[in-house]
Amino acid sequence: MKRIPHTFTIVFYLILFAALMTWIIPGGEFVRETVSISNDDGSVSSREVVKSNSFHFVDSKPQTWQVFSSLFSGFCDKADIIIFILMVGGAFWILNNSHAIDIGVMAFLRHVQRLNSIRLFKKIGIENIIITLVMIMFSLFGAVFGMSEETIAFVVVFVPLAISMGYDSIVGVCMCYVAAHVGFAGAMLNPFTIGIAQGIAGLPLFSGLEYRMLCWLILTAIGIAFVLLYAKRIKQEPTKSPVYKIDAYWRERVRQQETTTVEYYTPKIAWVVYALIAAVLVVCAVKYPTTTISIGNGETNICIMPILSTLFVITGFLLLRKSVHFFILDILMFTVLYLVVGVLGYEWYIMEISALFLAMGLLSGIADRQSADKLAKLFLEGCKDILSAALVVGLASGIIFILRDGKVIDTILYGLTRSLAKAGDVTSMASMYVFQTLLNVVMPSGSAKAALTMPIMTQFADLTSISRQAVVLAFQFGDGFTNMLTPTSGVLIGCLGIAKIPYATWFKWIWKFILLLILVGFVLILPTLFFELPGF
Repeated sequence: MKRIPHTFTIVFYLILFAALMTWIIPGGEFVRETVSISNDDGSVSSREVVKSNSFHFVDSKPQTWQVFSSLFSGFCDKADIIIFILMVGGAFWILNNSHAIDIGVMAFLRHVQRLNSIRLFKKIGIENIIITLVMIMFSLFGAVFGMSEETIAFVVVFVPLAISMGYDSIVGVCMCYVAAHVGFAGAMLNPFTIGIAQGIAGLPLFSGLEYRMLCWLILTAIGIAFVLLYAKRIKQEPTKSPVYKIDAYWRERVRQQETTTVEYYTPKIAWVVYALIAAVLVVCAVKYPTTTISIGNGETNICIMPILSTLFVITGFLLLRKSVHFFILDILMFTVLYLVVGVLGYEWYIMEISALFLAMGLLSGIADRQSADKLAKLFLEGCKDILSAALVVGLASGIIFILRDGKVIDTILYGLTRSLAKAGDVTSMASMYVFQTLLNVVMPSGSAKAALTMPIMTQFADLTSISRQAVVLAFQFGDGFTNMLTPTSGVLIGCLGIAKIPYATWFKWIWKFILLLILVGFVLILPTLFFELPGF
């Protein structure tokens, strides 16, 4: 059997290939300018866009020794994600030391198995229902507020769950990461792609919502069906899994969970932690009696902080009476709830989410009677375990710096847009879609790609019968699907690193699914050329 190269090796070869391209492709640049854009709430934001007809060739900057300095630049550029991965890894290592997740997964599966006695559930398969519901939830998160980096924290939860249900680590990654990114691609209200692209294109924010909702439903259904078919095959023949040998690590963890004798207890310090958290949440409820939840272009005022604090006070007390393990799971559950509220209501991002998970880990460890030295040791062990996943994120980012510093990204963009000029509407639409898809392989940042391509693409659309809204849809799909494939995506590499899935194995497994999504995406774009759709 041919040995699969290490992920680090694959990414470094890609850096060398990018450096070679800087010797072949001539240097070029667009002139960029900062424009002011009025938001629906009356505020004005500035954004850097490409100036029309501004491309010019510049002196070539072939990259040589920069293949090494690009690694440093990549680490610096992705420092937030790298630190996020390390903090999440350390926090979950502390939490896992309490065996709370192990106990929770086993208890959950025991309750689930009881449902199989119901004829309907037995016929459908309770595991299929679990996979479907989890994927719908994460797909909605991706579609509504652009969940992406946040999925890294959930891999350590859903991979063991998938293994426990008789599947593999790929199914676990699909339940959270793939689901969120299918939703991200077929987004209805994603501010990081649709919001920015429509703003640059001069369209009403989140217009065309009705058709995008249909697209999301179709893409999510396809994603769930694909995963369920794969999961069924693995359930029947586990050795067919491409990660069967690699998953020995996860199977051993699950086996230890099942054979470990659990001692249920509630130490006094856990009550202190409960009182401390409850006090902090009550203060937050008083300080923030209402929260403005922003979903797309709509805003809703909800008394979410008082509701959550009340729920925690009740559930925390009841679960502590049972065992500290269930109390720690309660902390984890409310961590996720506050994450969602923070993202939708208070514009939280990497820093705030990292702090939230760190607090979760420390409070869980204290409730489990761990000393300060023990907490520090556990945190470092968690960082050590996940270090390779964090480092490869910075390594992959080096590809972008080679192409950017080599002055070739703009040249590639200019060459491809010129080739569209003589094509018909369908061919032009297909070309724009393919271009956005390919560009996403080397530039996975949706906001950066929108600033680079939308000013040019929208002007080109104005010269044809293609609507600007259709151009935004092509950008949206092109930006989304290949995120699950490109090695330059720090989120993908981070999730695979945590799940211990080699990139080459993942690529071999998912490329057919990505190709299917790309084809379906093109079919969904075509109606915008031939029918009058709302907002298009």
